[in-house]
Amino acid sequence: MKNILVAEDETAIREFVVINLERAGYNVTEADCGEAALETYEQKGGDFDIAILDIMMPGMDGLQVCKELRKRNGSIGIIMLTARTQEMDKVSGLMLGADDYVTKPFSPSELVARVDALYRRVAIAEMRTENNFKEEIRSGDFALNLRNHTLTKRGQLIDLTQVEFQIMEYFFSSPGAALDRGDILRHVWGENYVGEEKIVDVNIRRLRMKIEDNPSSPKNIVTVWGLGYKWEA
Repeated sequence: MKNILVAEDETAIREFVVINLERAGYNVTEADCGEAALETYEQKGGDFDIAILDIMMPGMDGLQVCKELRKRNGSIGIIMLTARTQEMDKVSGLMLGADDYVTKPFSPSELVARVDALYRRVAIAEMRTENNFKEEIRSGDFALNLRNHTLTKRGQLIDLTQVEFQIMEYFFSSPGAALDRGDILRHVWGENYVGEEKIVDVNIRRLRMKIEDNPSSPKNIVTVWGLGYKWEA
């Protein structure tokens, strides 16, 4: 089953999300607050492919839940539900490890499309692991293991989210090539992604904090002004 955890304190919105995801073939577990979401996650042994978290919840908000889930599980897909006025919260969620965000109000088709795209990434990673996929790509001090979905730098493990791993895989497959934001967006988030290109910039910022010796003066993920980014080992 394709298992999703939905944390949303507004009953009407939560029911709307649950109904549409179940119609799309997902097995949905719901929680009405952040604390309940984490409790449910633990009770079910972390058996979730995706978590959908509303940012504005009483008590433990979606950002805190995102941070805690990412500590527990580097491969779970995380989508934040945000309001149009929560611009900084969107960036904060991505920096804490969320893979995507959906802005309220949203249509059922938009929500399902985002979830489908993220689930495909999670499923591919799981398939590689289950099939004992051993291919490894090396680039300078870095090694990207496609079976374990891991990145190491000089032998030291670097924790990556699903999105970060896919960005790194794209970079490694195109060393030295200038990749524009649109190309990265389509490759990682899918051809039909309807979000904004700035999600690429936030993920690049997050990756630099993890892999660069000096994130403020990056030597590996280099900005190509007016276009996007390129990978240099």
